[in-house]
Amino acid sequence: MILFPAIDLYEGKAVRLYKGDYAKMTVYSDHPEEIAADFAACGATHIHLVDLEGARSGETPNLETVLRIRESTGLFCEIGGGIRSMETVERYLDAGLDRVILGTAAVQDPDFLLQCADRFGDRIAAGADARDGIVSVKGWTEQSGVTLEEFCGQLERIGIRTVICTDISRDGAMQGTNREMYRRLSEQFSLQITASGGVSSLEDVKSLREMNLYGAIIGKAYYTGEIDLKKAIEVAR
Repeated sequence: MILFPAIDLYEGKAVRLYKGDYAKMTVYSDHPEEIAADFAACGATHIHLVDLEGARSGETPNLETVLRIRESTGLFCEIGGGIRSMETVERYLDAGLDRVILGTAAVQDPDFLLQCADRFGDRIAAGADARDGIVSVKGWTEQSGVTLEEFCGQLERIGIRTVICTDISRDGAMQGTNREMYRRLSEQFSLQITASGGVSSLEDVKSLREMNLYGAIIGKAYYTGEIDLKKAIEVAR
């Protein structure tokens, strides 16, 4: 299983939200590239990046910071947050990002998702961010009305292989990840599932690895020191 330490970006800074609430934001660093360098020093091979401003605006306000992280570490970088047009997809991929994650656009515009998948293949992933079993959109500020299972089924039919699945109620809450949800999804679908939200202990990492998940994202637990990233990467492998 691949471990993806995460950097959420807002105004060029590394931040974390509590359960997706922009009013509950903690700034961890004014220099996200230094955090990324520590990820690499701990043995990480992949980084998960989120442009929190982009998630609301649909723009790429943190592109310069994202590129500094990519160029300074050389690690596999995936990026999500407000990617709703082919122009934005091209901007990231042409700049050297390895994979882009479509969230709101994947839910609300399946034709666009299919066009991206046809053109860029596995460099396209979908984000399935669920609150109470319903997929949320627009930076987690609105409910889509589509259930998590319905959405995953749509992704399989379209031919999307990789999905980043978040339980919003666990995100940043340090209460453990929703193991039952990931177990259910992994048994029901043949997708490459990355678990996100609440991965806050080595036991979480071990349990997700034993489900043969594709990946797991570590966010707040790294920043608070609850998880030793180097040990977590060893457990994930």
